[in-house]
Amino acid sequence: MSKLFIVPTPIGNLKDMTFRAIEVLKEVDLILAEDTRTSGKLLKHFEISTPSQSHHMHNEHKTVEGLINKIKSGVTMALISDAGTPAISDPGFLLTRACIENNIEVDCLPGATAFVPALVNSGLPNDKFVFEGFLPVKKGRQTRLLLLAEETRTIIFYESPHKLIKTLTHFCEYFGEERPVSVSRELTKLYEETIRGTAKEVLEHYTNKPPKGEIVVVVGGKK
Repeated sequence: MSKLFIVPTPIGNLKDMTFRAIEVLKEVDLILAEDTRTSGKLLKHFEISTPSQSHHMHNEHKTVEGLINKIKSGVTMALISDAGTPAISDPGFLLTRACIENNIEVDCLPGATAFVPALVNSGLPNDKFVFEGFLPVKKGRQTRLLLLAEETRTIIFYESPHKLIKTLTHFCEYFGEERPVSVSRELTKLYEETIRGTAKEVLEHYTNKPPKGEIVVVVGGKK
C-alpha cells in the first residue's frame, strides 16, 4: 500500500513553492490536479514531468473509490489544487477522509494558503479566529450572518470580486457599520493590497473602486 501527499501550491508568487513540494511532485507516481491546464503551467515551470489527472468538485464523488484502490495497489499520489492548500475551500476532504477510513497514510505538507497572511496583516486579534470560507450565495445566507453577528472571535471569509460589495453591504446590515474589516486582495501578486477600516469605510472604498482578483475578508468579532 502506498500513500497520499497533500501538496500546497503558490497562491500567486511562484517563489512561494517549497523545495519539498517540488521534490514530492517529482517523486510520486501520479498528481491529482483541480485543473490540469492551470497546474500544467506550474509543473512545467518547475520541470515536473509526473503524469497528472483531473480531480475536482464535479468528479471527486465518483472517482474517490477508484483512487483508493489505486493507492492500495501501490500507486503513490499527490493532490494539488489550483492555488493554496487542497481541501481549504477546494477539493480534497473526500479523498483525505477515504484514505483515513482505509488506513492509508496521508502526509500533508505545510505551505501557501491565503487566509493566514490575510489574518496576520489585518491587525485584528488572531489568537482565536473562525474560518468561514465562502458564505452561502442564497439559501442559508441570512441565517449564517445572523449567527456570525454574535461571534466574538475574528472571522475569515473568502469572496469573489463581483460579490464583495454585496457581502460588505450585508456586514454593515448584520454586524453594524462600525465593525472593523480588513480586505486583502491579490495576495503575493504584483498588485497586492490590504484595505482596513470600518465595514462602512471599506464598503465605500470598493463601491468607488471595484475590486479585482482573489479576495480574503477578515472581520473583527463582536465586542
